[in-house]
Amino acid sequence: MASTFVHWLRSPAAREYFFSTHFWGPVANWGLPLAALADLQKDEEVISGAMTTALASYSMVFMRFAWRVQPRNYLLFACHATNAAAQLTQEYRFVNYWYRGGKEEKEKAKLAAPKVLEAVKAAQVEPSK
Repeated sequence: MASTFVHWLRSPAAREYFFSTHFWGPVANWGLPLAALADLQKDEEVISGAMTTALASYSMVFMRFAWRVQPRNYLLFACHATNAAAQLTQEYRFVNYWYRGGKEEKEKAKLAAPKVLEAVKAAQVEPSK
């Protein structure tokens, strides 16, 4: 298997592939899903619902394009599938935060945090008595 791959890497077909837009287009396009995956750690308040919807739709349309074009562009398909999954996760976070009570739950947790911290400190002091 490895020798077949190495043999292919040295072939003119590999050079043709690596110097074509079928390779470099998807490689450049991976910036979108990587940014989307990094944004999963950010606060829900900064998520743009309209932009997230647009990017998810864009990725789903171009997933189909990458599948239908001949020859099939699996690298582009994987790029758009990853981006669509990340954007749909962001969309869920946006809807949950703004429309399903996530914002109120977060505010309640912020208000409860000092009480919890105080209880933990009290529990740490008691065993030493």
